[in-house]
Amino acid sequence: MSKPRIMIAGIGPGSAEDITPAVLSAIGEADIVVGYKYYFRFIEPYLKPDAVCVDSGMRQERERARQAFELAESGRTVVVISSGDAGIYGMAPLIYEMKLERGSDVEITAYPGISAFQKAASILGAPVGHDFCVISLSDLMTPWEVIEKRVTAAATADFVTAVYNPRSHGRYWQLHRLKEIFIASGRSLSTPVGLVRQAGRPEQTAVLVSLGDFNPDDADMFTVVLIGNSQSYLRDGRFITPRGYYSDDAAATGRVGQDIMIRSFLTIESELKDNDISLGRKWALLHAIHTTADFDMENILHTDLGAVEALYGMVSTGRLTTIVSDVTMVTSGIRKGALARLGVEAKCYLGDPRVADMASREGITRTQAGIRLAVSEHPDALFVFGNAPTALMELCDLIRKGKARPAGVIAAPVGFVHVRESKHMVKTFAGIPKIIVEGRKGGSSIAATLVNAILCFNDAEALRPGRDV
Repeated sequence: MSKPRIMIAGIGPGSAEDITPAVLSAIGEADIVVGYKYYFRFIEPYLKPDAVCVDSGMRQERERARQAFELAESGRTVVVISSGDAGIYGMAPLIYEMKLERGSDVEITAYPGISAFQKAASILGAPVGHDFCVISLSDLMTPWEVIEKRVTAAATADFVTAVYNPRSHGRYWQLHRLKEIFIASGRSLSTPVGLVRQAGRPEQTAVLVSLGDFNPDDADMFTVVLIGNSQSYLRDGRFITPRGYYSDDAAATGRVGQDIMIRSFLTIESELKDNDISLGRKWALLHAIHTTADFDMENILHTDLGAVEALYGMVSTGRLTTIVSDVTMVTSGIRKGALARLGVEAKCYLGDPRVADMASREGITRTQAGIRLAVSEHPDALFVFGNAPTALMELCDLIRKGKARPAGVIAAPVGFVHVRESKHMVKTFAGIPKIIVEGRKGGSSIAATLVNAILCFNDAEALRPGRDV
């Protein structure tokens, strides 16, 4: 007499073409198939004519395993089936544990199947092309405190994450909490999320959304949810997580730099003392703190009400096409991709041969002369100051004389002489949108980053700060 045996078979997600030949062979040998009755319909065409299917009911896994051992020990060839892969949230671990508990000499053989997350991934594209994890939100066997720790670990470690048992009638809030954890951990709101329901079955549906637009209430117990990592993206209706074969190209397109900025912005936002501020001010503030690592910016960055929004509106509609800076370091820090995309020119007159002649002839600084020349040619430009308070004071004088009509002013000169005074001067012009770094602080880098905040303000809602990096 042959040794009693239990074969554990993962039958895949539900379609015939997803059942492996090894599993079909095992099912074809079975005298008895033990499993949940819902899954018998997927294997009935492959059973021996006299094979018997034994159902122990839903959530009766221990009883199912006990029956399998009793039947195998009586000399029957028994196959225990699970959907997907029997070793992934399936019957395989329980069968092995019960063998030890019973001290049984029944031989166990496991045959892998295609898991639901693998099938879902193939339907969506290639979302698990890099490191990934699978988490079940069912707290029947695992306390929620433990599940939440695992969710947090997956989110902070930037794993592509497949979510099993995402939602049921009685378990309605856990997926909402998972989304909250992923966002709080720095996952971008633009991260792809795929929802596949009844993967591989006639009722199959698949939806792709962003993490920001993902509604956890759209999932149920038949849904697998896949959340991308920081490198995942959507292209032509497909969800792709690159393995790294095109990493140089990815770096060239700025995806890596953008991801770093997104994480930084989320961290900064979480540490702000006051989050109840307008989106325009917050967007400028996030850029300023990101550039300086100085949270004092929350106290000293002055933004006129609606200034960022108004200046972006002028840029996006073509009414503002020129930006003038006091020094070349400011124009160097303005994103060239954003300028090209919006059709805006950034200029500094400091190197213009006419400037040195004017400065010498009139006894003024070269930066003052540069502003005078700029105003004569572009009186309605956006004027940006990151170095010279005398240049800002010159612009204020020209505004008072009616010679300059700036679209806006970014005032961030830095230093100890006339710096505060120059900022007090420009603040008095109520009709001009202004962003001012008050006090002694400032500099070319922060002046440039405030320009960048304006140029990419349409990315503020989706928090994509590095698109033109």
